Amino acid sequence: MKSVILKPGREKSVLRKHPWIFSGAVAQVEGKPSAGETVLVTADDRKPLALGSYSPESQIVVRIWTWNPEEVIGLDFFRKKVVTAVRFRESIGMTGPIDACRMIFSESDGLPGLVTDRYGDYLVCQFSSAGADSWKKELVLALSEILPCKGIFERSDLDIRHKEGMSESTGILWGEVPPETIRISEEGRIFEVNLREGHKTGHYLDQRENHSLVQKNASGRTVLDCFSYTGGFAIAALTGQASHVTLVDSSAPALARAAGNTRLNGFSDSVFDTTEADVFRFLRTAKDQNKTYDLIILDPPKFVESKSQLEKGARAYKDINRLAAMLLNPGGILFTFSCSGHMEEALFQKIVADAALDARRDLRILRWLSQSPDHPVSAAFPEGKYLKGLMAAVV
Repeated sequence: MKSVILKPGREKSVLRKHPWIFSGAVAQVEGKPSAGETVLVTADDRKPLALGSYSPESQIVVRIWTWNPEEVIGLDFFRKKVVTAVRFRESIGMTGPIDACRMIFSESDGLPGLVTDRYGDYLVCQFSSAGADSWKKELVLALSEILPCKGIFERSDLDIRHKEGMSESTGILWGEVPPETIRISEEGRIFEVNLREGHKTGHYLDQRENHSLVQKNASGRTVLDCFSYTGGFAIAALTGQASHVTLVDSSAPALARAAGNTRLNGFSDSVFDTTEADVFRFLRTAKDQNKTYDLIILDPPKFVESKSQLEKGARAYKDINRLAAMLLNPGGILFTFSCSGHMEEALFQKIVADAALDARRDLRILRWLSQSPDHPVSAAFPEGKYLKGLMAAVV
């Protein structure tokens, strides 16, 4: 088998079962493996450590499949991994009546580069690594055998694939093409989801529990939902008897879908309004007009795509949080999030604290927030915790 030999001392992360090997840790590559090919990872003394997929175009040159060098990577291996992932979600109550759930979460489920979400009778997959892409046929077969469904659709329209030397890819992989929209239920909240073109795989499944937390704290409040997308937080707030919700997003189609979802849940146009606008400009205008709200949600897209963008992204996070703090009434609540993997939790808290200081508001953190449990974080792979959030109150 072709091998990747590590530099002296660089095997420590592998022994801690961290699934990534960076190019700087590699002393030598033997055998000229192709992209996605399975390689043996060894210490500098040639002691076998793990098996992983090789990715010569990426800084993460190997993603580990298994720390047992005797295992065979193939269909049976992937079947076992999928079964384990499904049983885990069954054990935490994330299957059964829940018809929208993340079933495979990449490294956290031992399948680096593969994300699989269930929406009713359909699965949506994303293949983000050369290894997962090279085993696509076997992975799809394993999924179809273990997760009964009508169809498996690919949404690998991801920028990260370019870093792996791959182009974007979408389309049907197995079975029926899903309809243009599919209706799902999220703890009683109903959504029509576009699996073919929506953000991520169609819906923000990672925010399920945070939607419910907003619902519990919205009664009687005026709510501003920024970067509202298709209305996940807005519908949760209205379900929690918010007095009125304003949804703001730069996408007219997303707002149209959000309005439709809001009506689908039985709410009339009198209790919500939508505004197509750049959120930064909207917040500044609202401040100039002396508008205030009782609850504000900030759930922006990634402001930090790489470490080189961290400083610029931090300024953007501070700006929207400063403006939101200024728009909150006394006793008001802020739900604020970052889905940027390069934004560490402690830094995000500091940014929000500095924003409140600049806004001259006393902001008190009530809860630290993260992704739903169907997006688990391996203790050996803290990078899996990409969603950071705070629930805070103005006093």
